[in-house]
Amino acid sequence: MSDQLILTCPSCGAKNRVQRAKVSGGARPTCGECGAALPVDGSPVTVTDSTFDTEVTGHATPVLVDLWAPWCGPCRMLAPTLETIAREMAGKLRIAKLNVDENPATADRLGVHGIPTMVLFKDGREVDRMVGAMPKLAIIRRLEGIA
Repeated sequence: MSDQLILTCPSCGAKNRVQRAKVSGGARPTCGECGAALPVDGSPVTVTDSTFDTEVTGHATPVLVDLWAPWCGPCRMLAPTLETIAREMAGKLRIAKLNVDENPATADRLGVHGIPTMVLFKDGREVDRMVGAMPKLAIIRRLEGIA
């Protein structure tokens, strides 16, 4: 594991080099270009119909959107895997979660007919789609070279 993280600023898109030990010690780094707080916790972010464009298609780093529902068993099985990937790939990839029951407009706009579905966005466009619960290694392989 590298002793440095490269974190992309969610505000201006600048790449920032941050010492992993400082972040682990509780430091909250800010962007060297614009001063905005940098994402270091690697937790998935919840998106809605109203925040999708800002949080996903307008985001500077690639975003993997997990379309899920609370009643879906495979969705619940996939959640811990995506949380782990979010922590491991913080600064390179953002994980977003969209509840399809509460946000049907975005699910319809994306043409989602089954869940769990994961849609990868890069530079505001869909670049990959995965349907069904998948093991971590399979998801990571799909992300290689993109995120």
